[in-house]
Amino acid sequence: MGEVIPAVVDVQRFSLHDGPGIRTTIFFKGCLLRCAWCHNPEAIRREPEMAFHPDRCAGEQRCAAACPRGAILSGPEQRIDFTSCDACGRCADACHHDALRLIGRRYAVGALVSEIVKDRDYFEESGGGVTLSGGEPTLHAAYLGALLPRLAAEHIHVVLQTCGLFGWDQTVSLLPWIDLVQFDLKHMDSAAHARLTGAGNERILENFARLAESGVAVEPRMPVIPGLNDDPENVRATARFLARHGHRTLRCLPYHDFGEAKLSRLAPILAPLGRPRLDPAALAPFTHRFGKEGIDVVVCD
Repeated sequence: MGEVIPAVVDVQRFSLHDGPGIRTTIFFKGCLLRCAWCHNPEAIRREPEMAFHPDRCAGEQRCAAACPRGAILSGPEQRIDFTSCDACGRCADACHHDALRLIGRRYAVGALVSEIVKDRDYFEESGGGVTLSGGEPTLHAAYLGALLPRLAAEHIHVVLQTCGLFGWDQTVSLLPWIDLVQFDLKHMDSAAHARLTGAGNERILENFARLAESGVAVEPRMPVIPGLNDDPENVRATARFLARHGHRTLRCLPYHDFGEAKLSRLAPILAPLGRPRLDPAALAPFTHRFGKEGIDVVVCD
């Protein structure tokens, strides 16, 4: 069998919030969770897909002439019949206004390494490197197994961002090549976790415990969603879980609604959460509760 090449949403350069230093963040497509607050809904599905930006559309209908499947609609807000679209990208090529976009490009390992090493000077100057994000990068363990040794040979620092829902046997072989794992903990109660993300948390918590024992550097993180996971009971349970596994610091990511603007551009996958973005300053009571439990909180902008 040939190399299975995952789709990549974006190669985002000059990232400042995805690990130490200046980083190049690779957003892989594909995720097993369906978090109600997802910031990157365009990375949930594994395969490339089309997105429509109505604010950019000039109504010239070049896309309709280019589409071989008759999947272009005439409505002002919805241009794509997603039931017919196969994401060939011809409509995007025909559009002069960037209103239609193909989300997901496949990079062979060598091609992706070539993209990453373009930023080597920034990595060396800032102590940065590459961050593997998504979606869920561990879905592509075989690909990462080929990519990571190449990055190590280039002496590039690697951060893995994960939701924690992965097969341990497929992931453990990657750990020697990873410098830091940023691991999201969303809710300690499995039933609540399932309501909010579409899956329980048993495997996630087990994987965190295994990572804590493995010796790899782990940075626990928590997206803070007002009214969903910021209650005192969940704070106490999270704090005790962290302490049990040798962690006394938690990075918190205040909820923002940037992902909601993307939902209407894609084939339906999530409903808008409809909550205002969270001002980091409003987290003072939350961080105080963690402090009482012996956990220091770092609030990320």
